[in-house]
Amino acid sequence: MTTDRKAIVSLSINDRGALQAAYMSFVEGGGIFIPTTQTYNIGDDVFLLFGLMDDAERWPVPGQVCWITSAGGNDVAGIGVQFTGEKSADLRRAIEDTLGGLVNSERQTSTM
Repeated sequence: MTTDRKAIVSLSINDRGALQAAYMSFVEGGGIFIPTTQTYNIGDDVFLLFGLMDDAERWPVPGQVCWITSAGGNDVAGIGVQFTGEKSADLRRAIEDTLGGLVNSERQTSTM
């Protein structure tokens, strides 16, 4: 982003396959790929409102942009956000519990 204020990003994932493709298990503390055409820079702070599957509540988690993918070829434009803050470990655990064995799957993801 071009400003110093924190961006608020909302994302809901209701499918295990989509969650597996978006989850960034290789990022310390966990992270998620968010499709967007907005302009961000590595290190930008964001505040994520994350809806996970059938969970009625959204996870409010601060994060930091750690990955940027430009549109082109088979790539979808978007950012990878590393979870930070107090609830990041809880969100990572909830995502990994939901994914089960898919966390370490060989299946292609949105980032790797």
